[in-house]
Amino acid sequence: MIYFKYVKMIMGTFMQYRLNMLLVITGQFFNTFFAFTGMYLLFDRFGTLDGYTLGEAALCFAIVTAAFSITECFARGFDMFSGLVKSGDFDRIMLRPRSTILQILGSNVEFTRVGRLIVSVAVLVYASSLLDIAWSAFHIITVVLMVISGAFIFAGIFILGATVCFWTVDGLEFINIFTDGGRDIAQYPLTIYNKWFTRFFTFIIPLGCFNYLPLLYLTGRASNPLYALTPLLGILFIIPCVAIWNLGVRRYLSTGS
Repeated sequence: MIYFKYVKMIMGTFMQYRLNMLLVITGQFFNTFFAFTGMYLLFDRFGTLDGYTLGEAALCFAIVTAAFSITECFARGFDMFSGLVKSGDFDRIMLRPRSTILQILGSNVEFTRVGRLIVSVAVLVYASSLLDIAWSAFHIITVVLMVISGAFIFAGIFILGATVCFWTVDGLEFINIFTDGGRDIAQYPLTIYNKWFTRFFTFIIPLGCFNYLPLLYLTGRASNPLYALTPLLGILFIIPCVAIWNLGVRRYLSTGS
């Protein structure tokens, strides 16, 4: 598949500068580690947050961070898309007999995000040690679905942000409210926020479908197994995002570069 050829070429580029790659991975690792340290100190000082324990919040943090790291790794091309529009490189992409989405995905793969992924796995193990969860195959599948769903949702947000560039050329900073801001918001159970805020990030931007609702099932706050299947609804978020992207592509006018 052509996408894996893209990935192979980008990996070769990274391996030419191994020290730089290692330093960036280390930086990503400690950036995420200190973010979790802030959460740990918060719970160490106050004990609980709106009734949620450190273990529950840590589980939420681990899943959201893992999902966002995967998205940043494989969908980074959409986050940097404005550069392709301004330089006119997207014009060449449209001339090629391949999907524009596939080409954008293959234009930039950030392997250095593995630093964040390592921390998320470590926090997941730590959270499991704090929680009394009788891990079964269904629980494990739920966690995997949560991560996959989160990756699709964040990828959808990246795609929407890139689509805006068809009309504005430059990317808009407010998109970061839903990308980096969405990650920071979803690292805590959504019910700690106001109701309108929780509803927005459940029914409009479905972050709650992959982090909050299945979290209730994993931690025993909800016994209905349907809560564990809500990540599947979150995955569907990518469909309208791709439809809006295709609309933007059809309306795209060359920058003339």
